[in-house]
Amino acid sequence: MALLNYKTLEASGYKGYVLKDAPEKIMQFGEGNFLRAFVDYFFDVSNEKAGFNGKVVLVQPIASGLTKMINEQEGLYTLYLRGSEKGEKVDLKRVISSCSRAINPYDEGGWEKVLELARSKDLEIVVSNTTEAGIVYDDASKFDQVPPNSFPAKLTRVLYERFKAGLDGLVVLSCELIDNNGKELLACVNKHIDAWKLEDAFKDWVNGKNIFCSTLVDRIVPGRIRDPKELEALNKANGYEDNLLDVGDVFGVWVIEGPAELENKLPFKKAGLPVHVVPDVTPYKKRKVRILNGAHTGFVPGAYLAGFDIVRDCMHDDVIKNFMNKMLYDEIIPTLPLDKKDLNDFAAAVQDRFNNPFVNHELMSISLNSTSKWRARNMPSLLEYVEEKKSLPPCLTMSLAAYIAFYTSNVKELNDKGLVCAREKNEYTVSDDRWALEFYYEHRNDAPEKLVHAVLTNLEMWGQDLTKIPGLEAKVVEDLKKIRSEGAKAAFKSVI
Repeated sequence: MALLNYKTLEASGYKGYVLKDAPEKIMQFGEGNFLRAFVDYFFDVSNEKAGFNGKVVLVQPIASGLTKMINEQEGLYTLYLRGSEKGEKVDLKRVISSCSRAINPYDEGGWEKVLELARSKDLEIVVSNTTEAGIVYDDASKFDQVPPNSFPAKLTRVLYERFKAGLDGLVVLSCELIDNNGKELLACVNKHIDAWKLEDAFKDWVNGKNIFCSTLVDRIVPGRIRDPKELEALNKANGYEDNLLDVGDVFGVWVIEGPAELENKLPFKKAGLPVHVVPDVTPYKKRKVRILNGAHTGFVPGAYLAGFDIVRDCMHDDVIKNFMNKMLYDEIIPTLPLDKKDLNDFAAAVQDRFNNPFVNHELMSISLNSTSKWRARNMPSLLEYVEEKKSLPPCLTMSLAAYIAFYTSNVKELNDKGLVCAREKNEYTVSDDRWALEFYYEHRNDAPEKLVHAVLTNLEMWGQDLTKIPGLEAKVVEDLKKIRSEGAKAAFKSVI
């Protein structure tokens, strides 16, 4: 079977949108599954719907990567967006033609190709996703290295090349999963400017003529299909072999922090895409953490004890689903500082995402490090609900009890892998920080009253004494007893 390229695609009879030639307007550091299923998809739709007429050049951020495979396929790859929308199964296929080529800066002549692109009058945007460890200042990165070690150092050289050519600044869209990713990237660039003793005029140009945007990215990207039989069937149906075939969730949102005029400079609004330019990305991050992540952490420990193993099955059970929805709509959303319709729409999408028929998301995977997760995702909602309503949120309180029950259900042993517990069906191993596991192992035989008091007064866990919240200790004890005596599902049902 012929490898995917423009000639093969035409011969296959593909009827979708394809753009073969266009100016290279985007330099993208990162060529992995996520960016190709998210950013490059958005640019591809912008080419079709908004007449953006721009190509993405993928720069491989480390020595090993996909450059050779991308260039063999002339930048083309097949993307499947799969999931559930309003309860209906969705399986969309699109050949992405927004990428022109890939560059490996570690190959001979590769770094010069990157700098040549930096000098292009067509270039407008830099995108990056170099993992959480990518945005760090590295004093071992030098100006004259080919290429410089770190991503911020590479970007500094790219910007310097552009400055020396007398060209306009760029829009820098950082997609790394750290807080204030754009601000942190700019801070690293400024450190390199100082360390390399580059001219003040360049530093002024970087900070005054370029826009460094912090962004929030939200799309689940399982990536490549692992089943060789499924992959073979898809290639056969497509009429070509695709070594870069990618898979993402149908839901996707990109929130970009920047000036209002940036919304019209970027092509996404005109294309009708879920990409939003906002003055502050913080409330949207809070929305994601409290609703999407908070839903997971809020129902998963109890659902696992109730006998469930994957998220999708939980969405097919009325008790678990209604428990989650009551927690979201009645207890979490009222505490968030965004438009309520927007929050309700986001929460509705969460149920669809959890019901994805293509992804078997295991509850035990979600349960990793539940102590820090409950503190970051659920505790703020509980505290703000108590502050506003002067009462306890029933579902969030029950979720705290379920978390404790999950860590103390028929404890067998503490070993190198974690805390071995058991539910009715089987043993399971709780994974968390060692100090948290040792705490629960030490208290494994405590009566509910003593156990709950020890948990809620543990300052290392919560950063505060949760017994100070009126009525919380007694209610968590009551809920824990109910979980242990009647089962987690019955306990969940009692609060809905």
